[in-house]
Formats: sequence, structure tokens, C-alpha cells
Amino acid sequence: MRVHLKTLGCRLNEAEVESWAHDFGARGHTIVDEDAAPDILVLNTCAVTQGAVRKSRQLIRKTHTKNPKAKLVVSGCYATLNTDETVSLNGVDVLVNNQQKDQLVDLTLDAVDEVVMPSIATEPNASSLFVRGRQRAFVKVQDGCRYRCSFCIVTIARGDEKSRSIKEIVDEVNTLHNKGISEIVITGVHLGGYGSEIDTNLYHLIEALLKETRIPRIRMGSLEPWDLPQGFFKLFLNPRLMPHLHLPIQSGADTVLKRMSRRCKTDEFRQIVKEARHHIPEINITSDIIVGFPGETEEEWQQTLSFVNEIKFGNLHIFSYSKREGTKAALMANQVNDAIKKERSKLLHLLSETLKEQAMNKLLNNSCEVLWEEAQPADADGISTISGYSPHYIRVQTTTRQPEQLTNTITPVQLSAVKQGVFVTDHLTTS
Repeated sequence: MRVHLKTLGCRLNEAEVESWAHDFGARGHTIVDEDAAPDILVLNTCAVTQGAVRKSRQLIRKTHTKNPKAKLVVSGCYATLNTDETVSLNGVDVLVNNQQKDQLVDLTLDAVDEVVMPSIATEPNASSLFVRGRQRAFVKVQDGCRYRCSFCIVTIARGDEKSRSIKEIVDEVNTLHNKGISEIVITGVHLGGYGSEIDTNLYHLIEALLKETRIPRIRMGSLEPWDLPQGFFKLFLNPRLMPHLHLPIQSGADTVLKRMSRRCKTDEFRQIVKEARHHIPEINITSDIIVGFPGETEEEWQQTLSFVNEIKFGNLHIFSYSKREGTKAALMANQVNDAIKKERSKLLHLLSETLKEQAMNKLLNNSCEVLWEEAQPADADGISTISGYSPHYIRVQTTTRQPEQLTNTITPVQLSAVKQGVFVTDHLTTS
């Protein structure tokens, strides 16, 4: 059968979709684009904000309308938290909640009552990574979270923590590398909590990946700042571990962090950043900020602006607070007016853009290696623009007449200029 998979939301959702694609392929099914008349459509939904809930509903409706004959399978946080609503939507054939995700492929095939032998029993079909033109794979290493930040619905949707074994993860990464993947991003709902229930931790996992795999580049997804294990930054002495960390702080005001039930104060975060930059001078530290959390005063907002400017984040993910029923924050007094949230968000975006430009200017004229990924169609002169990412997770562009020779290769470049938030290099030969 022809299977198309689609996802909204976080990198963990991406990792799950890629895992399902591999499993469908191993059973002899073909991963296709949505326009190729798929027999099965799998949607991995999100519920992190009300906007994500709305987009999930819209995606389900739009997908069914476009392919009304396909079996529609819906999973993810929106489907798990809104079971009755999801199954009532026109076209939904199967709902697989988050606790059943590991069995999604089997449950889907059982539900559609279709068994197909692989065309080549010993070789699964090509991974969806290549169908989708990907050089980077997301590897899910754990699920669930033991903490309950007052704004977060995801930990409720995902349930208890559950980690995969180091051996299983190492084997998956080696398989991906053998398929031509050059970079992995290890992900989880509570990545820093990896191994807490199986007597290991994130340090030991990364150490094993560096020792037991040869994949050129290893990254980590979002990592709570209070979770960093002892000696963590020394791992970055290995150049295969990319110098970028996404450490979500959520606010620069300790009073707001307390209402959020966050486990890291601003002074502790400052110390973490100081230590990281001491061990890894070129590290790019990015973060999340929630604007307009219930009760956020003008003084607390100014503290956040000051903190962001002090830390000099390389980039920010900025979210206006979205009330999520079922969380403690939804019941808090003094919900911030939408107009105030919009204005504060605008100011923070402007500051974030300024800080990103400053961080990029510090790297200007330096040399680094880029994993080239996406090439645009050639222009009338036969020249294509191709882009990729530096080790710091900053996009780099160049032009070439032979993009196919660069795609999925890692080459040294000189960062020649900054243009609209992207490094531009003319280091490569384009003729």
C-alpha cells in the first residue's frame, strides 16, 4: 500500500513519523507524497497551544477532503487529549493515542485489514527520509515527563517517562548512517530526564553515540537547563557533537518562573550559560520565551527583556501565552490582555533579531563545515542556490551549477556575509 505521513509540532513528532515510515517500509509498503493517491494517511497532531489545536483540526479536515478514499489515521497530543472530538471529525478511521504510538503501524494495518508481503523480504523500502529529501533524522530516545510546569499540556498528554535502551538507540543511529543520513537530532519530551528509570542518563547516551557510531554530526533537541548532567560540556570536545544547545528558560523574571513551576531560576541559568561558553566558546545558545503569562506585570516583562539582552541568545522561539484547559495556569487570575501580549511579542521579536545578527557577526569570516541540504531550481543561467546548516545551527547559503554534488555532503566554507538572517558564502567553486 501507499502511505503518506504528516506531522505538526515538535521534533519528537518528527522522530515518530520517521520511525513509522521506516516500519511501514519494512513491511513492504511504500512511502509517498500526498499527491500520489495514498491508501493510508497518518497524521501526528499537536496541542501545545490553542493555535496548534486549531491547526490539527484543520489538517484533519483538509487531508480527508483532498484524499477522501484514503484510510485516515490520527495520533498525537491533540487526538489524545480530545478523543471524542477527533473521532467525530469526518473521515477519521483510526485514532492511536500517545500511549499506543509504538504500535501505530501494527494497529493501522490491523484496522485496514490489509496484509502485504514485502516485495523484497530481506530489505525494507527506502526510508521516508529520502522520499522527503532529508539529510537529518530525528531520533526519539524517550517519551513522557515527570514534571508539571503549570502552562504545559504536553506532559499530561504524553504520560509517564519511558526511555529506550542505549543499545537500541545506537543500533538505530548506525542504521540511519548506513542509509546515508549525515546528522541526527536526539529528541524527547523530557530529553534531560533520559534514562532516569533505566539507571542511566543523557551523558552516558551521548558518550555511547560518540564511541559506538560514526555518524558525522550529533545534535540534541530542546533540553531543560536544570537537567544537564555533571561534566556534560566536556562531551563537546568531540567535534561530532554540534556546538548548539536549545535551553528553554520561558521567562527572565524569577517571580514568573515560580508561577510557571519551572525548576531553574535566572541566576542558575546565568551560571549554566557561563560554564557552557567557557568550555565551548563558539556555542550557540537558543531558548524559548512565553510572553504574557498570567499575572505578568510590566516590571516582570522588563526583567525578561533585560535578561534576554544580557544572555545574548542566538535565537528565540517566542510564544504568546495560550490558555490550555487542564493546566494550572488556565485557572490563574490576572490573565494578560491579548493586545498587551501582541505588543510585548513584537518588542521581543525585534530584540531577538538584533541579538541573532550580533551573534552571526561574531562568526563572520570564520571557517566552519556545512551540511548541504536543500537546492532551489536552477535559474536561467543554470545556477542553483543551495542551503545547509553550520555546526551552530545557523543556515548557510551558496550558489552552484552542480547542486547534486553538494547535497548531503559536509564541506568547509568561509562565512563571507550575512543576508536576511542567513550566512552567505562564496567559498565554493560555482562554475
